[in-house]
Amino acid sequence: MAYTETTTTGYGTRVGNSFKAIGSGFLLFIAGTALLWWNEGRAVKTEKMLEEAGSAYVEMENPNKKDASLEGELICGTALATTEDSLTDAQFGIGAKAISLRRTVEYYQWVEHATEKKEDKLGGKEVTTTTYTYSKEWVSRPIESASFKDPAYQKKNMVLATFENDEQWAENVSWGAYKLTESLIHSISSREDIDLAVAEDLLKQFDKSTQAAYERFYGVQKPQQPTQQPVQQPAIPDSIKAMLPDSVRAALDAQQAINDSINEAMAQAENKKDLEYVHQASNVLYFGRVPGSPEVGDVRITFEKIVPAKVTVMAVVDGDSFKPFKAKNGKRFQTLVMGKKTGDEIIEDAQDANTMWTWMLRILGVLMVIGGLKGIFGFIETILKVVPFIAGIFGWGVGLVCTIIGIAWSLIVIAIAWLFYRPLLGIGLLVLAGFLVWVFAFKGKDKLKELAAKAKNKNVAPVPAPAEAE
Repeated sequence: MAYTETTTTGYGTRVGNSFKAIGSGFLLFIAGTALLWWNEGRAVKTEKMLEEAGSAYVEMENPNKKDASLEGELICGTALATTEDSLTDAQFGIGAKAISLRRTVEYYQWVEHATEKKEDKLGGKEVTTTTYTYSKEWVSRPIESASFKDPAYQKKNMVLATFENDEQWAENVSWGAYKLTESLIHSISSREDIDLAVAEDLLKQFDKSTQAAYERFYGVQKPQQPTQQPVQQPAIPDSIKAMLPDSVRAALDAQQAINDSINEAMAQAENKKDLEYVHQASNVLYFGRVPGSPEVGDVRITFEKIVPAKVTVMAVVDGDSFKPFKAKNGKRFQTLVMGKKTGDEIIEDAQDANTMWTWMLRILGVLMVIGGLKGIFGFIETILKVVPFIAGIFGWGVGLVCTIIGIAWSLIVIAIAWLFYRPLLGIGLLVLAGFLVWVFAFKGKDKLKELAAKAKNKNVAPVPAPAEAE
């Protein structure tokens, strides 16, 4: 059931906050402008660096044999990345000969979700209704439920055990006849599950501490499921059995063999004491009563490793290892990708990634500039909140103006940045920005006047004509 909370902000407080927002608006505007400028320089430098690397690299035909002629050259080759290092998770006694060993911890918790609905009132007040809902979810960190808004959910969270995420990497990873650097090693992603074999004594310690934590929160443990009874088959006297057809006797003997194997397995399971609060299956160690039906406080830990795999490296040969390629403009480049790829494919993928990041940062920069302008001029709409309808019209107008100016300003910044690198494109962007400014200056005002006139006519009731004298 949802829990709601209503707060009211007075007109004076809202106006004061809007004036305070001017400063943060300026900062956001400046930050967005700086991001746009930096991003264009980064994009062009990265593109030129990739073009230089694409024309400079050589294919390493046999990475399994060192070639002195390739010293200092940007190479591209494919070989098996492997290691002899043994990694150990000391807390759980799990080890493997692997490139990496990773432990991921999750907690089953109540999670609070909040949604807000704001409403302007006549006189300038603002009423905010916040609705809080709660759901059980697996999360990466324990959640402090004492701060929940709904008293019914406060102090509802607990954890049966607390562990940290952990990741270890091998220091010595071979790639053919060469050694990989740390940054290249961390690019390997051939992740696989680890079959757990936690020591029985350690599991019993975990089980005992988990049981204590469970019973402190939930009380005494739940009753155990009844023990399964052995499978029994009615006995048939030999005299009667001899009278049965051979096919029937064979079927009875086969069924008896199956029952015997089931009973033997049950006897082995009965002799082995199962832990009630700690369970291991495949690569998951689970703290809780029933893994298939989690309760608040349950913990699950997943163990994975990175195994040897075929990878392609593009970097500069430096003795028996590698270093980044340094372009004429100072940008550096080295990469490791999974599987076999050619140098041209790697360069093409890097160019696509550069384009993607360029547009993502452009959009972010434009939104920051527009958001900054709205923060600077937002006080105009807030002052008019005394009459919400009028404030809504002016707010829409201010938002439109800020959006147009923000886009135009962003295009100008991008164009000026490109003038240093590609003058023709920069001039084209300046022309487009000028066109947007012209549209706003000569067309935007007329549109705003038209909207204001429509709003005025909608709110003014028609005056009835005077009646004629008889």
